Amino acid sequence: MIHDKLLPTFGEMRMDEIKSVDVIRWQNKLMAMRNAHDEPHSPTYLRTINNQLTAIFNHAVRFYGLRKSPCSRTTKIGSDKAGDMLFWTKGEYLRFADAIADKPDSFCAFEILYWCGLRVGELLALTPNDIDSRRAVVSINKSYQRLKGHDVITDSKTPKSVRTVAMPGFLVDELSDWIQGHPVAHDERMFPFTKERMHHEMTRGCKATGVKRIRIHDLRHSHVSLLTDMGYSAVAIADRLGHESTDITFRYAHLFPDKQGEIARALDKEGRD
Repeated sequence: MIHDKLLPTFGEMRMDEIKSVDVIRWQNKLMAMRNAHDEPHSPTYLRTINNQLTAIFNHAVRFYGLRKSPCSRTTKIGSDKAGDMLFWTKGEYLRFADAIADKPDSFCAFEILYWCGLRVGELLALTPNDIDSRRAVVSINKSYQRLKGHDVITDSKTPKSVRTVAMPGFLVDELSDWIQGHPVAHDERMFPFTKERMHHEMTRGCKATGVKRIRIHDLRHSHVSLLTDMGYSAVAIADRLGHESTDITFRYAHLFPDKQGEIARALDKEGRD
């Protein structure tokens, strides 16, 4: 984030020469940015970038004698709250999956995303060594990125992200059949393509079925929605996704049953008996 979003604008400037107007121009440039799909940065990502710059200036004020932060007179861009969370129901996903089943590699990739809740970077870093068909688990310990035209494998996002995810039996069978039909070295990527390919296949499947277009990352939300419908707790879901349980409770609270209401009704029954 610092390298790609801050240094191109501020890297050659002295901190005590940066004015509020420079920060505002930088903010405007960030808000105008679009990705390959003509999509802007999300409000939460904009806020995160803005907070990073503010934190650097605050640190300089506190410890290095900078008189005043130029961010103090500017308005924060973005939002600290995510917008409406999109996800697919199981029915919507199954319709989509049928439409892309003609390409087995795409089908298997989306099957893992929906039924296991992996991040797309975790998916694209998987090797056959990470799949244990006998135990029906997939090991998550790295992530894939495409940086400046090069494939880069990095460590997992956080220590909590390193985990083992149990797979449903039908998915184990699908992956075993696909790996046998498409031999890949045990330490090579199973899905040697980029997120752009995933976007293309998402668009293709949605157009063919009429299923609403969501982001690739929203498949992770779809997995959480499925598990909450099945009655699993925030702790169990967090462990599966590589999150803290408090993060799951905060981000997906609207998906969970009204536990407080259940408690109140149970207490009411106890008090009346």
